[in-house]
Parts: sequence; structure tokens; C-alpha cells
Amino acid sequence: IIDRTISCPGPAGLAAANSAIAWHIELIDRGRSRLAKLRPMAFSRATAAAVVALVVLLPHLVAAVVLDVGGGVAARPCHSASVDGDAGCLSWRVMVEANNARGWRTVPAACVAYVRGYMTRGQYGRDLSSVMDQVAAYVDTVEADGDGLDAWILDIDDTCLSNLLYYEAKQFGAYDPSAFKTWASKGACPGIPAVLELFATLQAKGFKVFLLSGRDEETLATCTSENLESEGFLGYERLIMRSPEYRGQSSSVFKSAMRKRLVEEEGYRIRGNVGDQWSDLQGDYVGDRVFKIPNPMYYVP
Repeated sequence: IIDRTISCPGPAGLAAANSAIAWHIELIDRGRSRLAKLRPMAFSRATAAAVVALVVLLPHLVAAVVLDVGGGVAARPCHSASVDGDAGCLSWRVMVEANNARGWRTVPAACVAYVRGYMTRGQYGRDLSSVMDQVAAYVDTVEADGDGLDAWILDIDDTCLSNLLYYEAKQFGAYDPSAFKTWASKGACPGIPAVLELFATLQAKGFKVFLLSGRDEETLATCTSENLESEGFLGYERLIMRSPEYRGQSSSVFKSAMRKRLVEEEGYRIRGNVGDQWSDLQGDYVGDRVFKIPNPMYYVP
């Protein structure tokens, strides 16, 4: 049942082997009814042969193993085995959302089309709606105490405002501070309706909403506030952006410091926190609950 191996040394080969084995198991499951028609003894021998072959070869695998149950399955190129095809790219995206894939600078080349499709063909919208349903369910369980100190934190980029048009135009490439500043300064980022609905609900329930962004305060404060207002984000308690003293620091460090100031110096209770990056939701004083909005377009440490 082992069709052939493709030379691919190191971790990539092992990942490819694991992927191929899982793929084979899936094909066996899907063909179970056909295999069940085989004579019991023949099936038993075929299964035994497969197990023996795998046990013997697995310790020595440095290649992508392509397994075939007679259907002429094509070989997978080893250099892209971990993200090959929609299934591989789905696995990569799940790793991103689970914060298992860290420090990546660009969407893998093999997954650019997948990410574009995910963001524009409905699945992102469905996933976002599912997250926001969970946020709404939680909001229903909490009440503001009436002293004006119950707060929520919302991130801005790809939480309140969408940058999809910008990242799609640059093929989801590496973050470019200068190019992004040019884009953001136009004040043309579309609002994300589901988050705007949450924003309005929080205000109606008496929560103070703080918008916390890693955008540069000196150069982008005015255009950012105008963009937010044009998209319906009106009446928030405060827009907090990166001041010069925090330039060069990670988003996680900066946002932790801002939340700490709100809690320790101003007495706010952070009841919830929503962002599209894990760096929005980690560190000090993250809040009673955090909610991660999907974003496979870029990574912010």
C-alpha cells in the first residue's frame, strides 16, 4: 500500500509522513464499505501487511510517505506538506487561532488563496458571528454596578475596523509600518458590523468602553478617531493609542501597561476584552473574560 517516498529531510519530512498517514487512514474510513466486501482472511492479511510495513518504515522516515489504497493518489510535494491544499491550510489556520503558531511574519505562500477565500467567501463571517454569539451570551450574565467603573476593552484593527482590503492588496505579506500608516491615515477602514453591535449593547448596559490600539498616537490619532466615528463608534469612554514612550515595545507589553493603569490608578474593573490578536488578550489585567476574533492575515507579538 506504500506507493512511494519523496526525499525531504528533517522535520518537514516527518510532518509530511504524519500528514500522509492521517490521509491514508481517512481514505480507509471512507472506503470501509468497499473493503468490508473483501474476504475476511484477505482483509486481515492486507491489514497486517500494512501495519508491518508502517512499523518497519516509520522510525526511518525522512520523507513524505504517500499511501495509496488503489485509487492512484498523487504524491504531495514535501516542501509544502504542512500547508498543502485547503486541508493543510485549515490546519495552519487552526494553529494560528489556538496560538500554537507564533512569530510568523507572512501567510504561507501555499495558503494565500485559502486565506483570501476564508476572509471573503463567508467562513470568516460565520466564525466571527459564532464568537460574537458567545460574547453576547456572556454580556447577558454581567451587569454594570452603577458606579461607572465597569469597563470593556475593544481592540481597533480587525476588531472594530477591518483592514482586509489593505492586506489582500499586498498578498498578505509581512507587516510594513510605513505602508500601513499610509493606509490607516486615509481613515477608510470599514467598520465590522458585529463588533459595532456589541459596542452599542455594552453602552446601553452602562459599561464604559475603552478602545485600545497599538497605532501610533502622534501620527494616527485624529484620522483613527474620525474613522471610528464615521463607522458608528460614537461615545466610547476613551481612545488609547501608543504614545512615544511605548514605541518599540511589543503590543502585549504596551497593552498590559495601559490596562494596569486603568485598573490600579483609575479603579476600573475590566469585565471583558475583545481582540483579534492573542497579544490583545494576554499579560496583566486582561479582564474577567477574553474573546478572540479570528484573524489569519497577520500576527502581532
